[in-house]
Amino acid sequence: MCGIVAASSKRDVVPILTEGLRRLEYRGYDSCGIAIVDESKLKRTRTVKRVNALIEQTKIENLSGLTGIAHTRWATHGAPEICNTHPHFSHNMMAVVHNGIIENYEEIREELIEKGYEFLSQTDTEVIVHLVHSLYEGDLLKAVEKAVQRLRGAYAIALTCIKEPNRVVATKKAAPLVAALGEGENFVASDPIALAGVTDKFIYLEDGDVVDVTPEKVVIWHKEGEEYKTIERPVSIIHEFSSEISLGNYNHYMQKEIFEQPRAIADTLEGVQGITGAIFGFEAPEMFKRLKRVLIIACGTSYYAGMIGKYWIESIAKVPVDVEIASEYRYRESVPDLDTLVLTISQSGETADTLAALRHAQDLGMDMTMTICNVATSAMVKETKAHYITRAGVEIGVASTKAFTTQLAALYLLALAICKEKGRLTPEREEQAIRELRHLPKSMDVVLKQEPEIKTWAELFADKNNALFLGRGAHYPIALEGALKLKEISYIHAEGYPAGELKHGPLALVDGNMPVVTVAPNDELIEKLKSNMQEVRARKGVLFVFSDADSNIEPSDGIHVIKLPENYGDLSPILHVLPLQLLAYHTALVRGTDVDKPRNLAKSVTVE
Repeated sequence: MCGIVAASSKRDVVPILTEGLRRLEYRGYDSCGIAIVDESKLKRTRTVKRVNALIEQTKIENLSGLTGIAHTRWATHGAPEICNTHPHFSHNMMAVVHNGIIENYEEIREELIEKGYEFLSQTDTEVIVHLVHSLYEGDLLKAVEKAVQRLRGAYAIALTCIKEPNRVVATKKAAPLVAALGEGENFVASDPIALAGVTDKFIYLEDGDVVDVTPEKVVIWHKEGEEYKTIERPVSIIHEFSSEISLGNYNHYMQKEIFEQPRAIADTLEGVQGITGAIFGFEAPEMFKRLKRVLIIACGTSYYAGMIGKYWIESIAKVPVDVEIASEYRYRESVPDLDTLVLTISQSGETADTLAALRHAQDLGMDMTMTICNVATSAMVKETKAHYITRAGVEIGVASTKAFTTQLAALYLLALAICKEKGRLTPEREEQAIRELRHLPKSMDVVLKQEPEIKTWAELFADKNNALFLGRGAHYPIALEGALKLKEISYIHAEGYPAGELKHGPLALVDGNMPVVTVAPNDELIEKLKSNMQEVRARKGVLFVFSDADSNIEPSDGIHVIKLPENYGDLSPILHVLPLQLLAYHTALVRGTDVDKPRNLAKSVTVE
């Protein structure tokens, strides 16, 4: 959510900053801007259009300079209008960009208005730059250090000032921010991918760090007691971004990432020769032996992964599981259980609601914590005792695909590992599970080859306004995920339901204009599901069925059928989500929507 790029260099930084914003477009935004210190003047360009439009504006205005800050904004306080677009200025002397939310901005705003400061936006961000300006006594670093003592909320901030033209000062709390090292230039960004090809040396900042960036050096300060002192943070070398941010032969990142899933699953499972709790960290085996319950906390697509994880952990490990939406869990009175494993699931590891829910559980005394995450350096990994790092690689499309399926692979391993540590996993079952996991990428490749058939269905969906998705058992969350994908990128209203609930309300919506997508694996519930399908046909509803080859469901009038090549048992949900992803993608193409950057949505939700 939102993106920051800042630079202090001995060369023109405008191309670096704007290209950085382009690389951060995947995070979601509705406006963008850049401010440059040029010959002791602040120059700014902003737009409520895309980054390409901003780049054109910088060329028309001949914008250049050695120090600058840039931002993509996802609106929270104030509509996506120019007056609310970052960077914000104070007295044409100081500029700021900000990710996050300042919770006490109204209080600070009133104080600053009384001091004579004029506010030109409706944002919480503008209070930051005026507050720092009010505290400025010739040292931007000291002014920022004083200002952050007043701020409550989550934030990543970068500022520059015309009185110190070669300097950027940045800080963070509960929002991602990295410093980056170059030759004769240094940087700050909300995501290392922003600086791919510019540098491969990154420092992951900790909450409370204040970083002082000039062309010659990066100095990190952290408060100890009442004083700020310099502190060393490790430098990470990251090489792998360049290939992952290239589209190659694909038209969209979402399409590329759908077809990367077999490789992502193989990478996520690489090195797993046998089932053991130790693959989740050295503390995991003892936690798995001790636990009596599992509490899964997540948001969005990760929440649906957790729902499937519940089916697996309960059926395989025989351990009860609760699955909570993070934003709900943290704000209700719950009963803590010290023998519960608290498991968070997040692609970024920085999801604000999930992080807050994790900390809430820890505050309640629940000390067995674990995360399944795609980013090894994230806050969630650092704050949990055990973890499994999925290896989906960079996921740029806002609608999650490969992050979801790799989370499922990790959850299946978790179910087996808990079962093993509790002495319930037989050698035969372990061997079978390993064999099926190793074969899974090939099975996924076969399913993805059915894309041409799915494209023909997309033509039938494109003019619809509503759709229902049905599933049973572990495939009910897959129906939810399929509905989410369709609404996210095609803007067709879609809802997922357990098929048995159809007659308890949703059946009232079914008619000839309501497509009903049905996930129909050949499992113990297939006959029940066929009855639900007949309920739809009796109301002239049109069925679109993804079945297994041996489900004995044949196409007929009002029933469209695509058969997946094989039944894959417990792992069937991973195969069945692939055609739903492709259906959403191709429907969005027909409707002409922005597949990779759907309106109003952000990739990494780092604000509440």
